[in-house]
Parts: sequence; structure tokens; C-alpha cells
Amino acid sequence: MSGAPTDDEASRFGRRARRYVGTSRTVGSLAAKVAGQHYLGIKMDRDRHAQALRKALGGLKGPLMKVAQILASVPDAIPKEYAEELRQLQANAPPMDWLFVKRRMTGQLGENWEERFAEFSREATHAASLGQVHKAQLHSNHSMGPLEVACKLQYPDMASIVEADLSQLRLIFSIYGRFDKAIQTENIYEEVAARLREELDYEREAKHMRLYSRMLANEPGVHVPDPVPDLCTGRLLTMSWLNGIPMLEACERPAEERNQIAYNMFRAWYVPFYDYGIIHGDPHLGNYTVKPDNSINLLDYGCIRVFSPSFVQGVIDLYKAIRDQDEALAVHAYETWGFQKPSRELINILNMWAEFIYSPLLQDKVQKIQEQDSGLYGAKVAEKVHAELRRLGGVRPPREFVLMDRAAVGLGSVFMHLKAEINWYRLFHDLVGDFDTAALIHRQNEALAGVELQPTTA
Repeated sequence: MSGAPTDDEASRFGRRARRYVGTSRTVGSLAAKVAGQHYLGIKMDRDRHAQALRKALGGLKGPLMKVAQILASVPDAIPKEYAEELRQLQANAPPMDWLFVKRRMTGQLGENWEERFAEFSREATHAASLGQVHKAQLHSNHSMGPLEVACKLQYPDMASIVEADLSQLRLIFSIYGRFDKAIQTENIYEEVAARLREELDYEREAKHMRLYSRMLANEPGVHVPDPVPDLCTGRLLTMSWLNGIPMLEACERPAEERNQIAYNMFRAWYVPFYDYGIIHGDPHLGNYTVKPDNSINLLDYGCIRVFSPSFVQGVIDLYKAIRDQDEALAVHAYETWGFQKPSRELINILNMWAEFIYSPLLQDKVQKIQEQDSGLYGAKVAEKVHAELRRLGGVRPPREFVLMDRAAVGLGSVFMHLKAEINWYRLFHDLVGDFDTAALIHRQNEALAGVELQPTTA
């Protein structure tokens, strides 16, 4: 693997120091204005402040921007002025200029890197939180033929930037914890930190891509790009180009087509989970596009979570516990996940959220993912659960629980955007009807070994 040129320590320290100052100002300003509005009744100019927030976060190109993307993808999770501005981060993050691109590509593939492509676009087609994408074409004599490819190139010094953002996130969590003890954030931070550090390794992401090709080989409604091994490094990921339109544009299609898209999305996420104990953990809308036949392209494989088979069994056990009102089975499921000796009162509170998540799976009928076409109802449930947890003294969510919950909410937001009406009960039972833990263990081990991947670190 060719390594990118390293920066000297002084330069890295300077960039990191500027980043701390910039993000601290952004977070501090937002906190002060929100607190002023909430406690003192001070009116905020939301439009102007939202634009300033997008500008500040857009320049970060890091994990804090990813948080903004996720918030913007859930209907009504934040005020519409913020959602509209932050949503633009998914497509309009400022890219590196051509001089930077040439320098980075030289660091990854060597001085004559341009000769390895028949064509290479100077303008980025997509700029995201950790890197940007350039469209290119392989030579006709390449082993993969005259193929159109996407070259995802990581921004400079991202390892340092991620660590700076994680330090900022830890600070935010510590401040938050002084005022609100409902959710103890230690495990949340550890899980987010581990997954973000993995996202920096594009060679690992290429393995994730091959893993998903194996797991979804029998799913005609889902397309996975193929990595180009001789044009991949730890900071450059070259893969086959998949044509499609953004998910939000596909939300304008007729109801039958939207339902087919939702079906394909469900299979793309939950076939890997229930068959292999693996999930795609980055739910924002920029990570998938839609083809004319309503099949979907799954584009980003940086945030992939491998779960213990017992955790997957716990998900099914909790569903049965909610369905049958079986308290003992619910306790068993939560303990399987790592909740330490949960009290009956804590179980009842956690079940409020579980009932909301599982509710579309409990009735054998065609229905929306929830009755309202926004996230307001979910927000009210979450607020009630949060208040009850705070009253009880708080809870520490187990690490595996963190990404699963985020994934479920993120996928639910896609179904809400699509206004999909499907028999979710049938979809779920088709996947778990013959669930067997031993079979999952065998499939998971075989799939991971096939792409030379180690299981996710706990």
C-alpha cells in the first residue's frame, strides 16, 4: 500500500488547535442561543443562524458534520430551517481543489497516477464528511475493462481531524451529562469512536464492500459496487460507478414504485442482519441512490457493525416479548444485550421505546411505518422515555445497542420520506421465521473469513 505524505508535527498541532477553537465557538454559540431561547424567551433568527451553522459545520469535513447529516435526515427531528440548511451538507460540502487532489492522488498511487486512468474528472461529483468522490474511467486493457469508476479520496490529515472531533464530542457529552443524566454516554462515545476510526481505513471499507456483495448476492433489488484492488489504498477507494438518482427525488414516484423501493431498502439492511449479524450503520439519505427499475444502490461501507449472534437472538426475543407481553423474556433480551440486572421499572420504560420501534411488525396488514408522515410522534415517545429515564436515575446503553438503535431510526426515516405502505409483519417474519443461532454463527464466520475480515471490536 502507498502511504500518503505525512505532515510535520507542528503543522498537525496547528491545524488541530484551530479546529478546537472553531468547533468550540460553533458549539458554544449554538448552546448559548438555544439556552437563551429556551430559558429567557430570547427570539433567534433561525434562518440566519441555520445558514451560519451549515457554513461552520460544512468546513469541518468530519464526524460532527456526519451528526448534522443524520439529524437532517429524520423528519421534524430539528426545526425545518436547520434541516433545510444541514441537508445541503450531504451534497454541497466544499471539496478539495485540483491541486490538493493531484497531491493526494500522487501520495496514494505515485507520480504517474493519471496514466492509470483513461479519464479522471477534475471536479468532485460528491463531497462528504471524510472524503470526496471523482468520476473516472479505466483503460480498455485493464483487468476490469473500460469501466466507469468512482474514486473516493480521503481529505488530508483526517486521522488528526477525527481525533479532534472525538475530543470535542467527549467534551459535549461531559457538559451534557452535568445537566441531564437520563442517558449515560460512555458506551455511546466508545462505539462512535471505534466506528469512526474504522471509517478512516479504506482498505477495510473495500473488504466491507466485498462482504456485502456476498451477503446480498441473491437480492436483485440491491446493487453493491465492486472495488478495483490495484487502485485502492488505505486513503483511496476506487469502485465501479453505479448510476442512480438521489433517494429524495425517488420519493416523488408513484406509490407502487415507492413501496418497491422501501421493500428493497428493507432487504438491503435486514437480510445481512438476520442472516449474518451484520448491519450498515450510517442511515443518512446520501448513502443510497435509486435506479429506474426502483432497485437501490448501496454506496458507502465505512460504518459496518458485526454483532454477536446472541445480540440478534435478543432482537427477536424482545419482539416476541412485546407481542406476547412476556416480561420474563423481555428481561432475558435486555440482559442478553448487556443491560445489567434491569429493574421492572426500567424494563417498562425501555419497553415504551421498543413498542414504538416494533409496532409496524406486530399486525399482519399493509400500513405505513407509522401513522404520521413525520418524526413528531417518535420524538414525543423518545421525549417521554427520556424523561422517565432521567427520573429513574439514568441508564447506560450497551455498546452494541447504540448502532442498532441508530440504524432502525435512520431506516424508519427513509420509509417515512417514501410514505411507503407495506406489510412489515410479513417482511419481518419471512426473514426470522426459521432463525437459528448456530446457522448464523456459521454464515457469519464463513462470510468474514471469505473477505479476510476480523469481527467488529467491542
